[in-house]
Amino acid sequence: MSESMKHCCSKNNTADNEQLRKTHVNQAMIVTKEDWNKAHQAFLKKEKEHTRERDKLNAERRHLPMVEITKNYTFNGLKEQYSLLDLFAGKKQLIVYHFMFDPSWAEGCDGCSMMVDNIGHQAHLRARDTTLVLISRAPMEKIHPFKKRMEWTLPWYSSFNSDFNYDFGATTKQGEETHGYSVFLQDNNKVYHTYSTGARGVEYLGSNWSYLDITPMGRQEDWENSPTWVRKTPRYEWWKHHDKYTDSLS
Repeated sequence: MSESMKHCCSKNNTADNEQLRKTHVNQAMIVTKEDWNKAHQAFLKKEKEHTRERDKLNAERRHLPMVEITKNYTFNGLKEQYSLLDLFAGKKQLIVYHFMFDPSWAEGCDGCSMMVDNIGHQAHLRARDTTLVLISRAPMEKIHPFKKRMEWTLPWYSSFNSDFNYDFGATTKQGEETHGYSVFLQDNNKVYHTYSTGARGVEYLGSNWSYLDITPMGRQEDWENSPTWVRKTPRYEWWKHHDKYTDSLS
């Protein structure tokens, strides 16, 4: 096992957990219901300000420039090969999670696995013209059994036979694996790279809202500041039970 796998995303925090168990409640923090309400209302105001600032940041991200992908990448599925355009599965947007899985490892990264465990139902993303996939450098002979063991249904591809991981920073020149997300847009069979994030940039991702927020089309709701070419609909109205979308991943 490589050093990068040993230190993938986890640390030995047994001592820290033991200290937490021994920590006692600070009695100075115990207050009346009235004082509790005052403190929480003041904090709620700050949280709302933070939300509005994030909305502005998301809007700025949607207006970022993009670059056309001209290299022909090939990805291995369980039975056949795919192009980058194929991975969109007919949708306008593609979100790729660079899942850390070196070809020499026996299993995928534990931290990346926690990330995938928290990904929601894909029908909601597909309803907003978006596909989410996993890509790793490990061959499918290792990916498929691990995917089955973890009981995941997300599309997962191997980039072992291409430069994709290296070109998008998922594998360093030194051969170390890193995690992160890359976002792509396709238009008239041309693919554009719109955004990438890694390290702590992936921590808040997991809900359908957070994934749509990192795409150039966003949530596609009427309140958003989006590029003029994005077709938007009223908020709430597009929400459905995941088995009631006309294009659903059951």
